[in-house]
Amino acid sequence: MNSSDKISGYQISLLFFTFIVSTLILSVPGIMVSFAKQNAWLSIILASLPAIVNIYVLTALAKRYPGQSIMQYATAICGKWAGKLVGCFFIYYLFFFISSTVNEHARFLNTNLLMQTPPIVLMTTLLFICSLAVLAGVETIGRCNEVIFLIIITLLIPIFIFSLRNADPARLTPVLAEGLGPVIRGSVVPSAWMSQFYFLGWFLPHLNEKPQHVRKKLLTALGGIVVLIMVIDLLTIMVLGPITPRMKFPFLDVIKYTDIIGPLERLEAIAITIWILGIFVKVSMLLYMFCVSTTQLFGAKNYRKTVVPITVLSVVGSVWIFKNAAEFEAWITFTYPILALFTQSLLPLLLFAVHAIKAKIVKH
Repeated sequence: MNSSDKISGYQISLLFFTFIVSTLILSVPGIMVSFAKQNAWLSIILASLPAIVNIYVLTALAKRYPGQSIMQYATAICGKWAGKLVGCFFIYYLFFFISSTVNEHARFLNTNLLMQTPPIVLMTTLLFICSLAVLAGVETIGRCNEVIFLIIITLLIPIFIFSLRNADPARLTPVLAEGLGPVIRGSVVPSAWMSQFYFLGWFLPHLNEKPQHVRKKLLTALGGIVVLIMVIDLLTIMVLGPITPRMKFPFLDVIKYTDIIGPLERLEAIAITIWILGIFVKVSMLLYMFCVSTTQLFGAKNYRKTVVPITVLSVVGSVWIFKNAAEFEAWITFTYPILALFTQSLLPLLLFAVHAIKAKIVKH
């Protein structure tokens, strides 16, 4: 692993805050409300449990395999050939993940801003800009995100304040009238997003401090995500009420509904700005992981030589992956949570378990 680029625990925590929040805040709240109704804001607490497990497991593995990515220590744990198979699966998963994310970006902009722009133009433009960030390195992505994080938080605060004018707290009642069942069902989809701390496996080798020392910062970032999503869910329910599940992007509709007189009209432009900034960070991180994984699988030394062909491949995948919005919505509601449970939660746990068993055998 080429770890010449170094990032601090503070930077890696902010990176994963942006990585998860960027695509979580717009579409997922509506899915949560469709299952948990007015108690959807409680679902995010349960959804955070896989993230806590991932943070502890991946920092523990990074401590035992310093300077190695999850691609590299998967081979050390499972053996050469089994490790290569796991590595191939990681690459396929990253390809699918980046393709779906870029496809979602194009569809969001086509729906809300650039209706006449061909999706392939939006996909190619985003991936080209992100490829420049990947060529610049992890340190550059981390520094860019420090600025982007501040912009996102600064833009969100006035949206929350102005939206309170249209909020009706009575729509939050009754609380837990049907028990915890709906809350648990509402936590399934967001848990897939929260377990994306799994991607720490590619960034912890760049950490300029010991992995166990960054846990508190990562848990703080997780707490920030939980609070932010909880606030968004509360506002969405209080403003839109029972019609929330019918909205494709409910939080965006809350912003559109917020009526401000004067130069602050059309607040949805702020939401679109937040989306574009956040998706730039997320796709840059995914593209970096895709390039590094491919390089490590084939034993190459410089991941930058793979950036151009993998960017082109990602454009093809983004065009090919989903035929329409309905297919994508069905995927994130039903298929992605199952896939994420296996890949983002169970697979790191299995690697950790195998490592622990092998360590005990060696001791005895």
